[in-house]
Amino acid sequence: MKSAPAPAGNEFCISLYKKTNTSMKLSQFKFNLPKELLAESPSKNREDAKLMVVHRKTGKIEHKKFKDILSYFGDGDCMILNDTKVFPARMYGNKEKTGAKIEVFLLRELNAESRLWDVLVDPARKIRIGNKLYFGDDDTLVAEVIDNTTSRGRTLRFLFDGSYEEFRQTLEAMGETPLPKYIKRKPTEEDKDRYQTVYATKEGAVAAPTAGLHFSRELLKRLELKGVNFANVTLHVGLGTFRTVEVEDLTKHKMDSEQVEITEKECAIVNKARENKKKVCAVGTTTMRAIETSVSTEGYVKPYNGWTNKFIFPPYDFSVANCMVTNFHTPESTLLMMVCAFGGYELIMKAYKEAIKEKYHFYSYGDAMLIL
Repeated sequence: MKSAPAPAGNEFCISLYKKTNTSMKLSQFKFNLPKELLAESPSKNREDAKLMVVHRKTGKIEHKKFKDILSYFGDGDCMILNDTKVFPARMYGNKEKTGAKIEVFLLRELNAESRLWDVLVDPARKIRIGNKLYFGDDDTLVAEVIDNTTSRGRTLRFLFDGSYEEFRQTLEAMGETPLPKYIKRKPTEEDKDRYQTVYATKEGAVAAPTAGLHFSRELLKRLELKGVNFANVTLHVGLGTFRTVEVEDLTKHKMDSEQVEITEKECAIVNKARENKKKVCAVGTTTMRAIETSVSTEGYVKPYNGWTNKFIFPPYDFSVANCMVTNFHTPESTLLMMVCAFGGYELIMKAYKEAIKEKYHFYSYGDAMLIL
């Protein structure tokens, strides 16, 4: 049976889609999201965000607070966390001669010794190979454009007199918290703390793994006291996670690669819970991508150190996690597609419709969903 086309207007696309070998289309993930539901700021306390609990077997939907997640997990269960740490990736410099203000968004370090970085620039039309950019009131830092990579992408070589440690400290001081573009306000001191999970340890992300933002240290401790085990994986979130899908046929969409590391020690924690038939909960879509990238044919997580461009959309058979925590995502996003693959398309779209009715907040600083 072919999937039904998306209804016109503001209706949710609840199709007749069933789990077949036919992949879904971009238009099936359209819905009307009121702008006022895009979260501009975090909840007062991390664990006070709303939590929608979705039960896949029964279709039941519950409305809770995030701290109520305690009641769904117990002894021997496992939560998998992405311990990547966001660095202050957004900088502003001035173009030589003209003094034009240029936004430089650091994506990844290409070569530490040569201080080469992959970046995005805005406005890009003004920035050509050979141009120099000056940063800081006293031009403490200078960068030269040495390559064009995409329409907005450039390779910069930073020119800096000093040690590598001093160079990184300078980048840190000049950069600001890379809040998503939909948040129009300037980042604050609060954002430095709140746009970061409490368990972030390995720097390398340009966007937060936002499902984890709801965990406070106290809540993690209370889960631990209940016997819940934690396993850490690292996926350094890049902007590709949020790249707009521009093809109707989802099989033709290509994800950007992101760096992943999963150690043998963490694999053992996950695999033990799986063997004991306990809950294995992936906290966030990035965590889910990481573990699904490195899995054996028997469904066990294997150590991994490399890159992933895995794109998960319906239909998809998940191998490791049997529950997940995630935020509410925007229409036609790859994140929504993964959640629909895990929770079931019709049930998740129904849950999203209810979330809008109940005024849940969406996107990075938004509320959370637990899918059981």
